[in-house]
Amino acid sequence: MGSYQFKEHDEEGLHTLEAISLAHHFNAWMFEQVQPFMKGRILEIGSGIGNISQYFIDANADIIMSDVREEYCNALSQKFPKNQILLLDLVHPHFDNVYSHLLGSFDSCFAMNVIEHIEDDHLAMKNLVSLLKVGGKVLILVPAGPLLYNDIDRGLFHFRRYTSKTIDHLFQSAPLLMEKKWMFNALGIPAWFFGGKIMKKKEVDGKQMNLYDKLIPIARFLDWISFRKIGLSIIALATKR
Repeated sequence: MGSYQFKEHDEEGLHTLEAISLAHHFNAWMFEQVQPFMKGRILEIGSGIGNISQYFIDANADIIMSDVREEYCNALSQKFPKNQILLLDLVHPHFDNVYSHLLGSFDSCFAMNVIEHIEDDHLAMKNLVSLLKVGGKVLILVPAGPLLYNDIDRGLFHFRRYTSKTIDHLFQSAPLLMEKKWMFNALGIPAWFFGGKIMKKKEVDGKQMNLYDKLIPIARFLDWISFRKIGLSIIALATKR
């Protein structure tokens, strides 16, 4: 859906991460989606400024953070000086050689709103899985619904939005054994449509995110009554074969 060049300074992405960082109810809800499945030595892909990382650290989890951008890695190092931070590029042309010391070394791994930023998502997933031990768990959260693709997606350099079928295809090529999939944040759909389609915004607005954070109890209830079959995002959990 998009064609972009990598930018070291991700201004739109940083503004969005900063806006979301203040949405404590939303971040806690995101953390609840991934935390039950992450055990042992955990790798977070695309940690950004640590919005979700903070919850794992508070829970005394054995987590290693990573990002493809040096500016985010530096920010993480300042925020979490006691934790290991990796500069990690999932589509590095010499991935196996550069990251040979990390291959097969993690028990679990997660990537929240990361894979959609990578043009060759199949290569990214293949390399991500190579970092896991056999039987290790991987969880990803990605934007759902190609018809929802709008100016915010373009502003955040999203190459695509996913469907259940494209997630299946992505995991099968990894190779991964799918365990479960569910939709997340149905209430976010009208907010995303309004912001990106009607208002033509290119990043998540701080005031809008603050307002939305107050609605998280309603968002949780809506996901519950819809049996997590509708959502702005899709979450998938799988095991390395």
